[in-house]
Amino acid sequence: MENNFTINVNEDFQFFIEKSEATKLDVKQLSNFIFNVIHNNKSFNLQTVESNFNAREYTVQVNKNRYTIKIANELDSIIKELGFSHGHLKKSNEIKAPMPGIILNIMVKENQQVVEGEILLLLEAMKMENAITAHKNGIIKKIKTTIASTVEKGQLLIELE
Repeated sequence: MENNFTINVNEDFQFFIEKSEATKLDVKQLSNFIFNVIHNNKSFNLQTVESNFNAREYTVQVNKNRYTIKIANELDSIIKELGFSHGHLKKSNEIKAPMPGIILNIMVKENQQVVEGEILLLLEAMKMENAITAHKNGIIKKIKTTIASTVEKGQLLIELE
C-alpha cells in the first residue's frame, strides 16, 4: 500500500498527495505553532490555530485567512469503503479490532475513565501504526489483549462500562 493522502480544505477543495511529494515540501518550523512554507517560489507563514491529531483535523491561518484541513490516508479510505462508521459504535461497550494486526502499546488501565476520542491502544496493521480510540466516554471494564499480541479483525480488545 502506498502512503497517499487525501486532503480536504474547508470541505470545498480536495487534493491528493503522495507521501514522496509530502516529504519534499519545503517547510521550516519557526515556533511551536508557526511554520514557514515555500511553494512555487513563494514564502508563506502558516499558523496552527487548532489541532485535533486523533481526527487528523487542523485549522490553520495563512495571512488573515483561516482554513480547516482534514487529512485522510489510504487506510482511512479503505475503512470507509468497508462500511465502518462511528455512529453505530457509540451504542456498543466493546472496542474491537478493525483489522488484523499486532498490539504495539496499550495506553489505558482497567477502571480508568476515558473520553471519546482518547487513544486506548496502538495497532500495527499493514506496516502502519493505527491509534484505536474510545468511541464514547466510559470506564475501562476489561482489557482483553496484551502488548505484542496478534489480533484478528473483529476481535474484542477492550470492554467499556
